[in-house]
Amino acid sequence: MRWLVAASAALLAAAPAAAAEITGVWATGSEGGRVEIYRCGQALCGKIVDAVRLRANPDLRDVRNSDSSLRQRRLKGLVVLNGFTGGPREWQGGPVYDPETGSGAGRGYLKLLPNGKLELKGCVAFFCRTKIWTRAR
Repeated sequence: MRWLVAASAALLAAAPAAAAEITGVWATGSEGGRVEIYRCGQALCGKIVDAVRLRANPDLRDVRNSDSSLRQRRLKGLVVLNGFTGGPREWQGGPVYDPETGSGAGRGYLKLLPNGKLELKGCVAFFCRTKIWTRAR
C-alpha cells in the first residue's frame, strides 16, 4: 500500500515538472517572433509576447486574419495556442493560429525534441504544417 501512495505522489509531482519543461518563451523563427507557453487551467496555452514588427509598433493589429471581425485584435498578447494537454514530451490541443498568414488550424501538436527544440504542427483536415521553435534565452 505504501508503494502505491509513493508511486501516486511521484506521478503527481512529475506532471507539473514535465509542463515546466515546455513552459516559457520560445522563438518562432520568423519575424523575430516569440511566444510564451504558459499554464491555462489544466492545459497549456501560448501567446505572442514579441516580434520585430511589434517592437516597431506595439499596437499592431491582427490585420491578416481571414475573419474580418477579428482584425482589430492586438497582436501583442494574442493567444495562438490553446488547450494543449498531454506530456511529458508530446501535447495535443487546439486551435492553433498563425498571425503571419491569418489562418488557423483546428488541432495542433507540440513535441519537445531531444535537442531541446519544440516541434509545432497545425493541421486542417489532412494537411499539416510544421514549424520548429527554439527556447528563447
